Amino acid sequence: MDEMEEELKCPVCGSFFREPIILPCSHNICQACARNILVQTPDAESPQSSRASGSGVSDYDYLDLDKMSLYSEADSGYGSYGGFVSAPTTPCQKSPNGVRVFPPSVPQPPAQQHLLLQPGSLPPIPRNSCITCPQCHRSLILDERGLRGFAKNRVLEGVVDRYQQSKAAALKCQLCEKSPKEATVMCEQCDVFYCDPCRLRCHPPRGPLAKHRLVPPAQGRISRRTSPRKTSTCTEHELENLSMYCVQCKMPVCYQCLEEGKHGTHEVKALGAMWKLHKGQLSQALTGLSDRATEAKEFLVQLRNMVQHIQENGVEFEACLVAQCDALIEALNRRKAQLLSRVNKEHEHKLKVVRDQISHCTVKLRQTTGLMEYCLEVIKENDPSGFLQISDALIRRVHMTEGQWGKGTLTPRMNSDFDLTLDSGPLLQTIHQLDFVQMKVPAAPMLQLEECCTQNNSATLSWKQPPLSTIALDGYILELDDGNMGPFREVYVGTETICTVDGLHFNSTYKARVKAFNGSGVGQYSKTLIMQTSEIAWFTFDPASAHQDIILSNDNLTVSCNSYDDRVVMGNSAFSRGVHYWEMTVDRYDNHPDPAFGVARGDVLKDVMLGKDDKAWAMYVDNNRSWFMHNNSHTNRTDGGICKGATIGILLDFSRGILIFLINDEQQGPVAFEALEGVYYPAISLNRNVQITLHTGLPIPDFYTAGEADPTDSVC
Repeated sequence: MDEMEEELKCPVCGSFFREPIILPCSHNICQACARNILVQTPDAESPQSSRASGSGVSDYDYLDLDKMSLYSEADSGYGSYGGFVSAPTTPCQKSPNGVRVFPPSVPQPPAQQHLLLQPGSLPPIPRNSCITCPQCHRSLILDERGLRGFAKNRVLEGVVDRYQQSKAAALKCQLCEKSPKEATVMCEQCDVFYCDPCRLRCHPPRGPLAKHRLVPPAQGRISRRTSPRKTSTCTEHELENLSMYCVQCKMPVCYQCLEEGKHGTHEVKALGAMWKLHKGQLSQALTGLSDRATEAKEFLVQLRNMVQHIQENGVEFEACLVAQCDALIEALNRRKAQLLSRVNKEHEHKLKVVRDQISHCTVKLRQTTGLMEYCLEVIKENDPSGFLQISDALIRRVHMTEGQWGKGTLTPRMNSDFDLTLDSGPLLQTIHQLDFVQMKVPAAPMLQLEECCTQNNSATLSWKQPPLSTIALDGYILELDDGNMGPFREVYVGTETICTVDGLHFNSTYKARVKAFNGSGVGQYSKTLIMQTSEIAWFTFDPASAHQDIILSNDNLTVSCNSYDDRVVMGNSAFSRGVHYWEMTVDRYDNHPDPAFGVARGDVLKDVMLGKDDKAWAMYVDNNRSWFMHNNSHTNRTDGGICKGATIGILLDFSRGILIFLINDEQQGPVAFEALEGVYYPAISLNRNVQITLHTGLPIPDFYTAGEADPTDSVC
C-alpha cells in the first residue's frame, strides 16, 4: 500500500487528493489547487477561448495548443503557449513534492483570499482563465463554467479515503523534512497534519490563517472518513445523474445530453455494462503488467546480488592490484640498490685514481723543487773550477727531470664526469602503458537466427557477442561439419561477424557453430545450428571460368560462341553428392555442328571439344546420331540427333556413380559413364553455329525415380 501513496498525492500541493477533478489530459488535481494555478489571459484573445472545458473536451482540443507550444525547461515552469496563454509575471512557488505552482495572477484582498479556502463559498473565476496541467504542461482555456466543467474523480477520492483509513499507526506531520514527528493538529481548511514546530512555522495563527479551524489528528481522520460521498452528476447538466456511456466520446453522459446535447447522434451504451466491460479490460491489462512487475522484482534481486558481487570482486581486485603494484615497486627498489652500488664503485674508483695521481705528482714536484733550489744555489757559487766539476751532471739531471714532466704527466688520469646514463625511457613508457589486460577467454557468441539462411548450396551465418560481455577478443572461428554427421572443420577465422560458405553439398544437413578467441585462449562454442541446403540445384553458366570466345546472355543462362572452333563453358556450381538433373534447349542450330554436353573437372581444357581430355565426360551429338566421349575415346554410337528446339537432359547420380543423357525426355543410349567419384561441374562445348539455354532446378525424371526399369538396360 505504501508504494501506491504517490498515486494518491496531488502534484501541486503534495498532499493527498481532496475533491480531485479530472483534467482533459487524464491527470488529476485538487480543486483548490486548480484554482490556485489559474492564469488569466488577455481579453483580446477571448474570441478564441470559447471552447468547452472539462469532461466535454476530447484529446483533440489540445492539438492547436500543442502546435503552438513554446514550452521550455528554462522558462517559468508552464510556458507561454502561442497567443493563448501569457507567461505569468508572479514568482513561482514550490509544493511539498517539488512541483512549481503559481498563485493567482490577479491580486485579491485578504478577505477574498480567505474565501478561496472556504468550501462552497468560492468566488467566480475570472473570464479567459487558463489552467496548465502541472504534469504534462498542457494548457486549456476555461469556458464560462470554469472549474465546474471538469468531472469530479469520485473513484480516486474513495481510494484516498480507504487508504487513509488503513493507516492504523499514529498520524505523522506532513511537513517535516526528516524523520516526521507525530502530528498534533490538523487544519480542516488546508487538509494538512502538523506537528507543533511545523504549525508555528508554516501555519501561524494570524492573517487569513487565523480563521482556519485546527482539530486533533484523530478527529481530522474521522472527518475525512465520514465526509459524504456525492453522486456523480453531469458537468453540463448539474441536476442530472450520469446514466449512459457515449462510445464515441468515451465518457459518461446523462439523459438530457442524449436529448439536447451533442451526444444525441452518438452510439451510447448502458453505464453498468460499460463499467463491467472496462473493469474486465483493466483486469486483463493488469495481468500483463503484473507479469512485468514480477519480472522487474526478480530483476531487482538479480541487480542487488550483482551489487554484492561487484563489491566483493572490487575489494578482491583492488587487493590484487595493490599487491602487483607493490611487487613492481619492490623490484624497482632492488634494481635501484643495484644501480646505486655500481655508482658507488665508480665513485670510489675515480677517487682512488685521482688521489694516486695527486700523491705521485706531489712527490715528483717536491723532488723537482728541491733540484731547482739546489741548482740556484750552485749558480751563486763563484768557484769556476768547482762549478764546472758538477755543472754537466746538474744539466743532465735538470733535462732528465724536465723530461719526466713530459706529455701526459700533467694530464688528469680520470674524468670527473660519470660516464653512466640511466636509460629509463623504456621503463617510463612501459609504466605509462601499464594497463589492465583481458585475462579471461571470450564468452560464447550468439548466433543470430533471423540472419542465418541457406541458398542453393551456400550457407550464410551471422553471430554476435552477448550484450553484457565486455571481454576483448581477437576474432572468431566458424566450424561446419561435412554434411554427413562427420567431424567439424574450420571454414573461417577472422574478425567479421557474418560469413557465407559456398560449395556445400546439395540436399545435405550441416551443423555449424562458432567460438571467439583472444590472447588468453579460445572461448566456448555457441549453440549448434542445423541447416539444410537446397534439395534441387539452381545454377548458371560461369563467365569467370569460360573461354574468352564464349558469349553469355539471359543472366548467364544462354550461351553462344563467336569462334568456329569448339569452346568450353562450365556451370558455377559443383556436385559431389546426391542426384542431380538439368536440361539444355537448342535455341539455334546451323550447319549441323557437334555440341557436347556433360560434366567436367575444374581444370578441363577450354579450347577443345568437351571429352577430348581426361577431365571431361560428355556426349557429343549432331542432327542424326550421338557418341559418348572421355579422354578422346568415342563409344556407344546411338541414332537420334538434335535440331532447333531439341532438349538435352543430363542426369548425374552419385549414389550409383553414373551419368545418363536424355534427348527430348528419352534416354539416349545406355548409361554413359560409371564409377564417377569426386567433384564435377556441368559443362558444354559449342561453336558459333549453336546457341544453348540452360534450365536448372528440375525434378528427377519419373522413369528414374519410379525404379521400374534399370537405366542401364534402356536404349533409345
